Amino acid sequence: MSYGASAALQAAVYQHLIGDAGVTSLVGSDIYDAAPPGSPPGTYVSLGPEDVLSRCDCTGDGALHRFTVSVVTDAAGFGAAKQIAGAISDALAGAALTLSRGTLVALNFERARARRVGEGDQRRIDLRFAARIDD
Repeated sequence: MSYGASAALQAAVYQHLIGDAGVTSLVGSDIYDAAPPGSPPGTYVSLGPEDVLSRCDCTGDGALHRFTVSVVTDAAGFGAAKQIAGAISDALAGAALTLSRGTLVALNFERARARRVGEGDQRRIDLRFAARIDD
């Protein structure tokens, strides 16, 4: 197993989302790999946690990267957050990303969780994807 392709996957996911018209029409360039500094915008997307499992076999090294992309908003209700989450899911599920290290074999949506956070005035949707990478 190799964790070496993790940074390449994150960079490719970020570039894909920032270049997707459906996503940027809803959040602009407010896509981050960490919570934005200072006062965050009312709505943003954050690349988040990742779990990686070995998927090595007799043909070579590989890994399954399960990563989270989060939508955070202070908009009332879940409608706006769900629209953004849907655009992210459409953009990433099955996308043929080019990585600077490794080869993406598959990229699939696994699950989502929508909830209120903080004092209940923020909404958050965590989307989990699975990327199979041969290194």
